[in-house]
Amino acid sequence: MCDFLDKHNIIVRNEEEKDYRRCEEIARDAFWNLYFPGAHEHFVVHKMREHSDFIKDLSFVIEVDGKVEGAIYYTKSKIVTTDGEVDTITFGPVFISPEFHRMGLGRIMISHSISEAEDMGYRAIMTLGYPYHYEPYGFKSGKNYSISMEDGKFYKGLLVLSLFDGALEGIEGYAVFSEVFDVTDEEVEEFDKNFPYKEKLVQESQAEYEKACAMLD
Repeated sequence: MCDFLDKHNIIVRNEEEKDYRRCEEIARDAFWNLYFPGAHEHFVVHKMREHSDFIKDLSFVIEVDGKVEGAIYYTKSKIVTTDGEVDTITFGPVFISPEFHRMGLGRIMISHSISEAEDMGYRAIMTLGYPYHYEPYGFKSGKNYSISMEDGKFYKGLLVLSLFDGALEGIEGYAVFSEVFDVTDEEVEEFDKNFPYKEKLVQESQAEYEKACAMLD
């Protein structure tokens, strides 16, 4: 990993309009057949940029020798409590070109975005994913902060990062993510016509993902 990073020019910068198509292509390749046959993430990215929850200043791409090979996006989210709502932010999708997986690029990009979020004064980041992916950055289970999903249950896949001391002290409630992630199969199918054909397949990672989503803490 270190040899790769030492031998290449790695730059993280804000996404620009010229990057849009490239990032959608990478998202499609990175997620295709991973969680279910096909992928939705490239359409989510496309739709997200025009949504009111989108945080443009926290959307980054990572370049390898001048070519974009990954991206991360942030949206507004919140914790609903008995007293009201607490503003948070959420990252995702986050992805790297399949050919550059496990080279350390994701770590660089995620770490950069977290640092920027801290500097911008945000309270906390919530995300959904595999704990082993995000615990190295300091994320803890929602249960650790008394934050559940809307059904009141604590799932292992709900992960929270407090961005300053005491940021979540005394806060209990459930997580609500942007509606931008709610897309239909019909919308995705129509958008996918803009890309080369890829075969939808059933594979083992999909069953693992389904199981992980239901795992309680």
